[in-house]
This record gives sequence, C-alpha cells and structure tokens, in this order.
Amino acid sequence: MMTATKLADLQTEGQKHVADAQSIRDGKGDPSEWDDQTKADYTTAITKAQAIREQVKAAKADIAILEQTKLLSDEIGIPDVASTPDVRQRVKSLGLQVVESAQFKSLMAPFGNGRGVSESMRLHSDPIEVKSIIRSKGLITGASDTSGGALIVNDQSGIVEMLGRKTLTIRDLVTVRRTTSDAVEYVEQTSTTNNAAVVAEATSSAAPTAPGSAGALVNVAGGGYKPESDMALVRRTAPVRTIANWIPATKRSLADLAALEGLINDELAANVAEAEEAQILNGSGSGENFTGINNWSGIQTQAFSTDLFQSIRKGITKARTVGRVNPTAIVVSPATAEVIDLDKDLNGAYRYGGPQYMGARTVWGVPVVESETQPDGFALLGDFSKAVIWDREATTVTMTDTHADFFVRNLVAILAEERLAFAVTRPKAFVNVDIAA
Repeated sequence: MMTATKLADLQTEGQKHVADAQSIRDGKGDPSEWDDQTKADYTTAITKAQAIREQVKAAKADIAILEQTKLLSDEIGIPDVASTPDVRQRVKSLGLQVVESAQFKSLMAPFGNGRGVSESMRLHSDPIEVKSIIRSKGLITGASDTSGGALIVNDQSGIVEMLGRKTLTIRDLVTVRRTTSDAVEYVEQTSTTNNAAVVAEATSSAAPTAPGSAGALVNVAGGGYKPESDMALVRRTAPVRTIANWIPATKRSLADLAALEGLINDELAANVAEAEEAQILNGSGSGENFTGINNWSGIQTQAFSTDLFQSIRKGITKARTVGRVNPTAIVVSPATAEVIDLDKDLNGAYRYGGPQYMGARTVWGVPVVESETQPDGFALLGDFSKAVIWDREATTVTMTDTHADFFVRNLVAILAEERLAFAVTRPKAFVNVDIAA
C-alpha cells in the first residue's frame, strides 16, 4: 500500500530524472546539434520522469482514499478498515494497478532504455485483473445514464432506415417536355366536321348560283366542286406552378451524421415527386393546384356495367371511337389490381395466370398500371401521351440559415422544389370508368 514515505521516495526519484534532463539540455547546447547518444539520454530521462509523475498522481489518490477511510473509522469508532491487505488492494488506484502489473511490465519491457513506442505501433497485452474501488452505496452500472452508462457511447453506423415511399408510375406514362417560360400555350382541337367524299369530274364551268334560302351559294350541277370540311381550334395556356416542401434541421445534426443531409434531400425530393403524381391525377384546379386528369373538363366517363371487366371494355370502346386513340394504359389502385389478379373463371382458375404468372398484367390487351394515388372504385384509361408535363425547373434542393432567426440558432432550412406546367391536350383521349357496383 502506498504510504507518505513511498510517495516522498517517488518524488525524489522523479526530481532526479528531471534534473538529469535539465543538465543535458543546459550543457549540450543547441538540440539540433546533439549526437544520437545525447538524444537517447535526454529521451530516457524525460520518459522516466513522466512515468514517475503518473505514479505520484496515483499515489496521492491512494493516500487521499486512505485518509478518508481512517477519518470515517475514527468517527464511527471501528478499526481502520484500510489496514487490512484486502482493502489495501481494493482501494489501490486502478491506474497504478495496471502500471504495476506483471502483464504491463512484460508489455513495456522491449521499449526500455529510452527507445519509446512509435505512434503507428499497435500494442496488445494479456488481460490485467484489477480490483474495484470501494464506493459508498452507489453501484456503477451500464444500465443507468447517470452511472457507467453515461460513459458508453453508441456506435454511429450511418445507417438510417426511412419509412418507405410510394411507387410512382404516372410520370413515366405521360409526355414530358421542357419549357423556359412561366406559361405554355398550346392549341386544342375541340371539334371537327368531316365532309370528305368522292367527287365526280366537272362537266360544267358555270359558277355557283346566287345564295339559296339558307344563304349559302348553290353549286352548279356537274361543276366538280369539292366538299368543305370544318374544325374548331382553341388556344389554351398551361401556367407553370411550383411544388415545394422544406424541413428545419440543426447544423450539429448534419455534422454528426454525414449521411443525414443526403437522406433529407432524397426524402424532400421524393415528397415533391409524390405531390406531382397526386396533382397530375387528382389536382382540383383551384388556386395554385393543377387540374388533374380525373378532374379535367371534357374527359369521357363510363358507368358501371355488370362487372369490372365489362365496364373497362366499354371504356376502351369510347376511347377508340370518340377519343380516336388506342389506350396505352389502365391506371388502377392497388386494391383494384388485387381484384384483377384474384379473379377466377367458372372453373375456379385464375383468369390472369395466378401467382406463378410472371408477365405484365393486362386487361383486354391494355397494360394495367398501379398507382396508390388513383382512387379505389375507378379506373382511368386512355392514351396518356395526350397528357403533357412541361418541366421548367427539375427538382432542386437548397439549404440556408437566413430563414427567420435560424442564423442565431444554428438552424438551417432545407428546401426541395420543382417548377412545371401540366395540361391534357386531348381530353376525349381519356375515360374515367366506374368499376364498382
């Protein structure tokens, strides 16, 4: 056990090593001119002095513990528990137990005589058994944040598991173009009259006669006049809108986890993409909202007829005969897609191949596309190339601390936004089919 006498001996020994180092430094001149032996001697003296310093610190701690134990013993009126060998070992400083252990001395033996340990060298000792320090009442435990648990820091693996996103499919169906303006003008044909017909060769050169009762000129029989068709066109404007969202974050959180900024950026951009799909399909047209395909004036509708499949087939007919298009997709909700997949014929066999079928899902030869944004009970079919997105600015993510008082609070605002216009250029190309009885 460390005593005041042993502490004094350590201090004396330490002073000797310091004096040796001081003597070398004062007597050998400029250190850059020292020979190898002088450098080695100086390093040895400093190393020994530093080792003694650590032992002195540990010894002082031991003596302080003994003094507190003796005072307690005197006050309580019991023998000095620190005088027993077992207690002396238990109150011994953990650091000093390690330094004085056989395992530590064996580990450090090759580095004596001032050779030192290289910073790049890896050391591994045999296990060193140490006795715990006497504590009054409280037990150090890793289960408590106010005890040993406060010293245990969780590993930051960099893995952050997000909640997951919708599968977005509609942008891949529609036509995507670019614009550099804040509004896009396009021309929509609203009606047409087709009077094309077979015309006989002219047999008379006479001009049309005076207007008839309806006011139109009356062609001379055999004049070879070609029939005139008609169409109506209207100029439309699709304004560029902004879809955006932002989130506040502390600068410290972004610095502590390098991946966090990228994850936030990806999530915010995904939020924008989800909002875009919702606007394309179901935008209300009010305020800054787009008018979605399902709400676009002029698209066709098909009432429920017998079952889902018959209703869709009637809708396909309307798309072809009225909209003059071949449908490119049927957009349904996941619940409706499930109904299609599980439907069976009168023999109990799956109509669409069952669970082992790996091909693309179709109904009446038209691809079926799932979208969580499509309402249950309805199928939207048509030629989706007749719906157009004009990208003004692709999705961008920016950060700033100039929002409100964020600068003085070490906060940043992370913003994701995109700018685009949208329009259905041929409304009759789409049919909103009611598939629920």
